[in-house]
Amino acid sequence: MSAAPIAAASAGPGIAETAPADLAHFRKRRGAELGLLLFALVITAAAYAIIDASILGHIEQRSMVAVGIFALLAIAAHITVRLRAAYADPVLLPCVVFLNGVGLAMIHRLDLASAVSAAASGASPPRRDALLQLTWTTLAVVAFVAVLIFLRDHRLLQRVTYTAGLLGVILLLLPLIPGLGVEILGARIWIRLGPLSFQPAEVAKVAMIIFFAGYLVTKRDALALAGRRVLGLDLPRARDLAPLLLGWLISLGVLVFERDLGTSLLFFGAFVVLLYVATQRPGWLVLGAILFAVGTMFGYSAFGHVRIRFNAWLNPVGDTDGSYQIIQSLYGLAYGGILGTGLGQGRPNLIPLAKSDFIAAGIGEELGVTGFMALIVVYALVVERALRTSLLCRDPYGKLLAIGFGTVFVLQVFVVIGGVTKLIPLTGLTTPFMSQGGSSLLANWALVALLLRVSHHARQPRPAPSIAPSSDTASFAPVPGAAPPDTRPRGDRSEDDQHTQAVPL
Repeated sequence: MSAAPIAAASAGPGIAETAPADLAHFRKRRGAELGLLLFALVITAAAYAIIDASILGHIEQRSMVAVGIFALLAIAAHITVRLRAAYADPVLLPCVVFLNGVGLAMIHRLDLASAVSAAASGASPPRRDALLQLTWTTLAVVAFVAVLIFLRDHRLLQRVTYTAGLLGVILLLLPLIPGLGVEILGARIWIRLGPLSFQPAEVAKVAMIIFFAGYLVTKRDALALAGRRVLGLDLPRARDLAPLLLGWLISLGVLVFERDLGTSLLFFGAFVVLLYVATQRPGWLVLGAILFAVGTMFGYSAFGHVRIRFNAWLNPVGDTDGSYQIIQSLYGLAYGGILGTGLGQGRPNLIPLAKSDFIAAGIGEELGVTGFMALIVVYALVVERALRTSLLCRDPYGKLLAIGFGTVFVLQVFVVIGGVTKLIPLTGLTTPFMSQGGSSLLANWALVALLLRVSHHARQPRPAPSIAPSSDTASFAPVPGAAPPDTRPRGDRSEDDQHTQAVPL
């Protein structure tokens, strides 16, 4: 039995560039991915059928057409992964398809409720938002396919580190341009182009993670140096605080000018986590928590919009200004109970913004706490696969990219679910892959494509180098196609040669 070697090279503190001992056990697993994908599609089709049967008494033909189109999109995404990233993680794509399919079914259910209400009152039929969401899903899958086809190696993104950072800042500033940005529910985070609206911060989060990862890979050695030791923590040097302060100022600027607490938390939290991963200095987490608390206190004292959300969180029953959404959400979750009312049997249309910000509350009402927790488990699986990819990745840049994407994802899910369940104040972020909105779908499908590209690079096996024979052991048979062993005396080899020799298990 042959043993695969380990080639290790230090890449700085916290994110050393190491390769697992034996990557031959990583199979492509595309068959397993296809099986999970078909299971997710069956659940989506069943959800559509149950909703139609519960509300209309029959299954609409257009519902099955929508399911068929969605199935074709999912199969196209699977074929692209099979051809362009064969060793990528087999669980990510089925989880994403499941979440996207459940979101489409829930928006379809709310469309039917609106149509029934309009017919009872004699009003004109409302717009079918599920069809628009399916259109955005098509564009998102096209973006997913394009990323996997044209980006052959995630390390190419390191060349555009500062370009990505500049693009992210420009996207964040777009809603502040007069005539382009629009204010909705107190937050100025949207831009309007004709009949379409777009939230550029969703795309900006992908660009900023690319920037953060590229910057920290080059600056991690300086940032890892400890300054003073305070209360058992090695705090960074004062001269190295500029990156943290810059990230804090950007997030504070988003909070001040756009009044968007959720996006501010998302960017700053991801940057602090990446700083900690790159340096392994807990002092960065402490300073980040302090700066976040200062920014939150400033936002509460300076902006009435933030105060309304905090007051509605602390006392939703006594507050009459902005607590209606959270009260309706809590009533819906309580009405659903453990097992839920059943698809099409609840009243999620009574919850404001049930198709976007509060779609998780509608699902919790009709699927109950059981279905609600199942969705959270699927989200946790996506985050776990991102962190696993980070652990397996050989290069520091890929490690930071994977953990950055996973951090953004988990922060967004935590903020949304926490706001819906009154764990934290409402922030206005969308539920990934489920909420109505094209910008969120495009950004998150592209993010998953990048994560699959990093996963493919981390999991694909590398050819095992030959082992040079030792003077005190029997000679090994030559490996066909392998480079001849280095027979020079050890003292004649360069320092690099000595550090990169294969070490057998």
